[in-house]
Amino acid sequence: MKFHAPFIAISLIANLAAAEAPKIFAGLLEPGVPKRGQIGMVLPPPEIDKYVAKVEASARKDPKWFREFSAQAKPGVPLPFDERLGLTKEEYAEYLALWSKRDFKSMEEVMLLLRESSGGTWTIHSTGKASSLSTLRYSGKDDVFRSPNGDLKRIEDVKADPASILGEWAGHEWRFEEETGLGKTKENVALGRYADGKFGLLIYRVQELSTEGTRLLDKSIVIRFPLGKAAAPAAKSAKAPAAKPKPLMVKPKKTQ
Repeated sequence: MKFHAPFIAISLIANLAAAEAPKIFAGLLEPGVPKRGQIGMVLPPPEIDKYVAKVEASARKDPKWFREFSAQAKPGVPLPFDERLGLTKEEYAEYLALWSKRDFKSMEEVMLLLRESSGGTWTIHSTGKASSLSTLRYSGKDDVFRSPNGDLKRIEDVKADPASILGEWAGHEWRFEEETGLGKTKENVALGRYADGKFGLLIYRVQELSTEGTRLLDKSIVIRFPLGKAAAPAAKSAKAPAAKPKPLMVKPKKTQ
């Protein structure tokens, strides 16, 4: 992987005068030290699709029940068994077995670099498709991430269930929401680590909806990076999908 000269120069300068970073970055990103990560997504084996198709067909037959059932279920994990899902108990067990085999598929390697910005704020500089993260500045004094849209304020900490799409991880999350006569904007950023302590996670999402509810923008980035000074292990690569993965019977919650 080749790196641009400006990124290398920023790294060298940051190393010369690296200040102590806010506690939220402790053990994850070290000031002035480039960190290699991967943009990717977590996907189960393709064999799960036949079960998802059956559930979707059942949901179309009784959408009111499916909405109510999903709303009562535990957020972020597979829906509990119900015959109205269109699966037998044996098929549901097979679905769960396939879900447990989901794996992180890397689509692009990127570099992350934490450095102090003007006014005592901190920026995570990044390469490739993660470069939009560089527009965010974290203020330790106010505990907010500032973006061109506005301030992302701290919300409830993340403690993801082991069965959630990304697996068991914990961290902090910030959110910006604004609704005007032109539409609605929602922006989230989360930073944390997996329960096994091997990898950190940096998640960013921005959405824009028109007043009619039309999706104008929906950009989501999940970056996994190794903790400690060890280099990132070789990751399975996958081509970017033509469409976003289906919800897989899971009711999402925030960035889990």
